[in-house]
Amino acid sequence: MRRLLCTTLLFSAGLAHAEVPRVATDIAPVHSLVSMVMQGAGSPDLIIPPGASPHSYAMRPSEARAVAKADLVVWVGPSLAPWLEEPMSSLAQGAERLTLQDVEGIRLLTNRSGVAFEAHDHGDHEGHDDHDGHDDHAEHDDQEGHDHSAHEGHGDHEDHEGHDHGAHEDHEDHGDHEGHDHAKHDDHGDHEGHDHDDHKGHDDHADHDDHDHDAHEEADAHEGHNHAPGALDPHIWLDPQNAMVWLDAIAASLSAQDPKNAALYADNAAQAQAQLVDLQADIQAELTPLRGQKFVVFHDAYHYFEARFDVEASAAISLSDGAAPSAARLAEVRDVVKDTQAACVFTEPQFNAGLVEALQDGTALKSASLDPIGAALEPGVDMYPALLRDLAAAFTSCLAE
Repeated sequence: MRRLLCTTLLFSAGLAHAEVPRVATDIAPVHSLVSMVMQGAGSPDLIIPPGASPHSYAMRPSEARAVAKADLVVWVGPSLAPWLEEPMSSLAQGAERLTLQDVEGIRLLTNRSGVAFEAHDHGDHEGHDDHDGHDDHAEHDDQEGHDHSAHEGHGDHEDHEGHDHGAHEDHEDHGDHEGHDHAKHDDHGDHEGHDHDDHKGHDDHADHDDHDHDAHEEADAHEGHNHAPGALDPHIWLDPQNAMVWLDAIAASLSAQDPKNAALYADNAAQAQAQLVDLQADIQAELTPLRGQKFVVFHDAYHYFEARFDVEASAAISLSDGAAPSAARLAEVRDVVKDTQAACVFTEPQFNAGLVEALQDGTALKSASLDPIGAALEPGVDMYPALLRDLAAAFTSCLAE
């Protein structure tokens, strides 16, 4: 009888575990947020390794299988990884998609225009001005109308156990994508998804000296997402208040597929939100003394972080993370550094260190490295908070007088 009872309990536990949705996520910061919500029930799969560019990527067979087996795919959206739509449609036809850029209540920003980000309006939220249900925290009255006060009182989960996705470290032949060859996405000669309507009069390429070099000399390095001024800036996760909103959406999507664990998902989301509330307050206190400091970034990937904490870049060296700046653009950035008396240039892991010397022109420029994806961080529940802390620490190290 005892043996029968044990067998029954084991079978029931296995059945409950089998009902947990299989979840695939696009990038490590999103994977971290989903991991926070799924703690105690399961863990998501990561499609794009932390060191790879999300703008264009050819999945390994193991990553394609993760998409094919998914009940739910959580991704930022086509603004970040337009190439992912085709494999999701072909491999995961029955899976639900949670497209985070479309979640109501988040703050959306557009690409800034020009080398020095001329006349950019942070009030442009692209239809997401109404942040229903997200009133300001008392300590964040200046953070543009988001209310997460309902999440107060939840403990800090800094001790969340990380998840090692070593299963994704296989080095199978990238050319075999289970029938789905994405190599075509590496060739951006056709500039799919790039709107260059704003560059009228550039059909005649005889004279490129006076026009915007972002549009043509660097277009081949756009790597899939639209860098045109006014297009959606896809680095939405770098605003922690957007992440707080996403946690609720992730919990709701998981609960719809797994009602038995709905209370767990909701509690996990609330505790993660409380952790991010505290983290945002800490970062705000750290960065507030740096307001007004002038700096330039390698490429304009940090707009959400800058706007949230009111530390604004003066210029971007390159149009995108995969683009080498033209000589004309570099000269413009040098002028911005000189005119604004910028004290710091933020590099990225793939950055050409010689560009810092090219910008100095007799001035003393400090430098520090920023990484919007967190390539050096271990995927898991701790990854997203660590990413924000690392960004704040880089700002402090480079800008503090």
